[in-house]
Amino acid sequence: MERLTSWLAERRNQGLLRELVPVERVGNGRLRLAGSPADLLWDFSSNDYLALAEHPAVISESRKQLEELGAGSGAARLMSGDLSLHHRLEEEIARFKGTPAALIFGSGYLANIGIIPALVGRGDLIFGDRLNHASIYDGCLLSGAKFQRFRHNDLEHLEELLRRQRGKGEALIVVESIYSMDGDRAPLKELAALKDKYSCLLMVDEAHATGIFGSRGSGVIEEDGVSAQVDVAMGTFGKALGSYGAYAAVSSEMQAYLVNRARSFVYATALPPAVVGASLAALTVVQNEPERRLNLLAKAAFFKRCLQENGVAGDFGHSQIVPVLVGDSTLALAAANLLRAAGLYVTPVRPPTVPEGTARLRFSITLHHPDDLLRRAAELVGRTLADFEQS
Repeated sequence: MERLTSWLAERRNQGLLRELVPVERVGNGRLRLAGSPADLLWDFSSNDYLALAEHPAVISESRKQLEELGAGSGAARLMSGDLSLHHRLEEEIARFKGTPAALIFGSGYLANIGIIPALVGRGDLIFGDRLNHASIYDGCLLSGAKFQRFRHNDLEHLEELLRRQRGKGEALIVVESIYSMDGDRAPLKELAALKDKYSCLLMVDEAHATGIFGSRGSGVIEEDGVSAQVDVAMGTFGKALGSYGAYAAVSSEMQAYLVNRARSFVYATALPPAVVGASLAALTVVQNEPERRLNLLAKAAFFKRCLQENGVAGDFGHSQIVPVLVGDSTLALAAANLLRAAGLYVTPVRPPTVPEGTARLRFSITLHHPDDLLRRAAELVGRTLADFEQS
């Protein structure tokens, strides 16, 4: 169709066209482009922060469940796919997050588009941070509730909206604890206070915090001491836990409600046994090896210092996600290609994933990255951006 051809050409000209890049993972944080004889690239775009996808215990438990229970669960949980293994993972998540119950979903996206419409609908209100993940936005739109966005981490703006709009009906405040593109933290204590003051539900997406923050690694909710005030703590297994899928840590009543109302749970095939086994093992590793998350955050802090020493300015956030703002989408794409030629696989993040004018290189720091690599990467970034400024 001519319309499709025109749209694709326009996106390409603007430096905004997304394209799949098949890669071959070779382990230890490195990859090569599929079919390419070129040198290996260091992966700075993976969310396998704690390097658990390659952990022997995680692989072993995944293989065990695969061999004992088969490749797939065969059905949705409410049909015949409800394995005792699923309940075991939910019990472990509930203990991990300090909640009475938990419910697992097929992915973080499925969790958000299922939970939010189950909690609120027409006649209700949602108050969401402007920089929330796309899956949260989609859940809000699917709900049919009136959707109010507040400026990123701006508590005064949120309270102004609550004061003017709260009214009758249910109200939901939804945020991320660690923002996926900026790496900064939500002020959860203050948000919990507003939730109580205006009688709202509070949902927190811990996708990029699970396994990394808190004394037990269960997230920022734990670290900030607001577990009792968070109605839904959502998180994923596919990032720091190295597996796949997602969870909602909730009250027992909320779990029963979501089993009946979250369409992305009701009508989706249950997670395969091998995936559940991997997640169970990863939870054990996270709790038994706290040095992993401490080392990760130390590496992230080191990389940020190296960036600053090489003249790269910016707010690098408070986590293992390090955004380097470029601004222009075409320049961000060019910078990513130059870094790739130097052995670093870094994904340029462009609108609409981030706001216009804030295209960036998003560095995900993992335990695979040695300090000398982080130092060299910062030097390369500094030189690349300096060359752009001079040209």
